[in-house]
Amino acid sequence: MVVFIKWLAHASFQIKSEGKIIYIDLEEDSEASEKADLILVTHSHSDHCDPSKIKKVRKEDTAIIAPDDCVSKIGGDVKTLHVGEETTAKGIKVRAVDAYNLKRFRSPGIPFHPKSFGVGYLIRVEDKTIYHAGDTDFIPEMRQLGPVDVALLPSGDTYTMDNVDAADAAIAINPRIAIPMHRWSTKPEDFQERVEAESAIKVVLLREGGEYQVI
Repeated sequence: MVVFIKWLAHASFQIKSEGKIIYIDLEEDSEASEKADLILVTHSHSDHCDPSKIKKVRKEDTAIIAPDDCVSKIGGDVKTLHVGEETTAKGIKVRAVDAYNLKRFRSPGIPFHPKSFGVGYLIRVEDKTIYHAGDTDFIPEMRQLGPVDVALLPSGDTYTMDNVDAADAAIAINPRIAIPMHRWSTKPEDFQERVEAESAIKVVLLREGGEYQVI
């Protein structure tokens, strides 16, 4: 089965397969119009959780998974997965995994994304596993994710991994395909060059609104 992955903006993606529509981290610049079967939110920062965008694509029976502090912002029936927990929603298996900063700090000793503030997700669509890392540094837990087909990795620095860290993370995770996101002003070509020089991973560089077919 083919899975379509569209980069909407920032860390926001649409995943489509077998008529199911999944959105991750909808934010103000996300051009989303198709109604959602499943919406995932990694953390409560406004550039990852925009209630107005969620409302636009939400149906009466849309399943939403988001951290505890997003629930009141989004409203209605929202399920929370803590790290290590998993569920099946609309036939799609979702597991929450760690996402946090080790070396990027708001002020001394205060990371932008503390441990347990947000999560990443492993999403099983058809026979493929897609990893959305959320906002994170290269953390030890990434080495324990298991087989991954597509890794969506932040590489913009400041709040998350930069290109070097993201490349090291990709090589450690060893997906078939890696797609950089949350890129800010970093050059994605630098990420691609490092990953493809040191592994057999295929790097896909999407433009906003661009789509890739995972076969």
